[in-house]
Amino acid sequence: MAYVKPGNPKLIVDLNKLRHNIEYVKRMCAKDGVQIAGVIKGCTGLFPCVEQFERAGVQFIGSSRLEHLAELKEQGVQAPLLMVRIPMISEAEDVVRICEYSLNSELATLKTLNKHARTQGKIHNVILMADLGDLREGWWDKEEMTDVAEIVENELENLHLAGVGVNVGCYGSVLATTEKLQELVDVAEKIEARIGRELEIISGGATSSLMRIMDGNLPERINNLRVGEGILLAYDLPTLYGYDYQNMHQDVFTLRAEVIEVKDKPSHPVGEIGFDAFGHRVQYEDRGIRKRALLGLGKVDYGDPAELLPRMQGIQILGASSDHTILDIQALADQGKEIMVGDVLEFDLNYATMVYLTNSGNIDKVFI
Repeated sequence: MAYVKPGNPKLIVDLNKLRHNIEYVKRMCAKDGVQIAGVIKGCTGLFPCVEQFERAGVQFIGSSRLEHLAELKEQGVQAPLLMVRIPMISEAEDVVRICEYSLNSELATLKTLNKHARTQGKIHNVILMADLGDLREGWWDKEEMTDVAEIVENELENLHLAGVGVNVGCYGSVLATTEKLQELVDVAEKIEARIGRELEIISGGATSSLMRIMDGNLPERINNLRVGEGILLAYDLPTLYGYDYQNMHQDVFTLRAEVIEVKDKPSHPVGEIGFDAFGHRVQYEDRGIRKRALLGLGKVDYGDPAELLPRMQGIQILGASSDHTILDIQALADQGKEIMVGDVLEFDLNYATMVYLTNSGNIDKVFI
């Protein structure tokens, strides 16, 4: 265990609960013949977390950040590494050096990957991405995608066309419906007819595609999902879509923050109102004098205060500056519950706050 300085704030990571979530999702997907790529970008590639993915035997370990994957390679991770953000041409040499697989959507990048793979004496595996309407990465013109697949197959000798994939829900909020994922299968089969062989991987999206597993209506040929949040937090599907996650731990990560001030104060600022520290005009509700508490962390640590999830009922998060978080605790006071300076409050996370906190050098990470 690394040395952990005393004090707060702290991010507590329960590795046993994480391992349970990985194995549960892995078993659930295996029933439909689906393997998972464990995506570790959400926890900033924290090595103790990555170890749980590798020990659980996931198909790949993936991240959108090449620096995460480079560190894993240096740490001796043996699982195949997958670059889940399409590569920049400027990093193609390192992608080949570090990763066994990458997602791609540009012929120019594929040619550059091939060049570096040839120089390094390697065969690099590529998954071609189809844009099915979410309007992030991928070929919109599927005829062009099929043409490029043929070029990879027959002309780029140091690339192996491993399969095709799709992303939905991350930008355009498009749902991973059965019909949408069948479109990917149709693209795959068109490519297979052109190149004369079966693709090994048809990667049907990320956490949002777990809904198809749970509903039992995933298209038959989808055989890979890239899952991060649905394992690390298990928050989005039950909270946003009402899925039953009672067999999953939603408290793998716990934020502990210390109270540094408790006072009765007006609820509306007193004076002429301008902009806050981040250049925003904020609307304040005047509720009279209220009991408030400050925490010793702020937006630079977790991003948006509205996305912190207090475990203690009766706490309202009013806002934050760079280094302070402001709470309304009047409801607790009305119930006779006293919050004092030095008390430590616990919070659950969503995806955005997890990314910020695991990436923050100001937050101690404690693994239990």
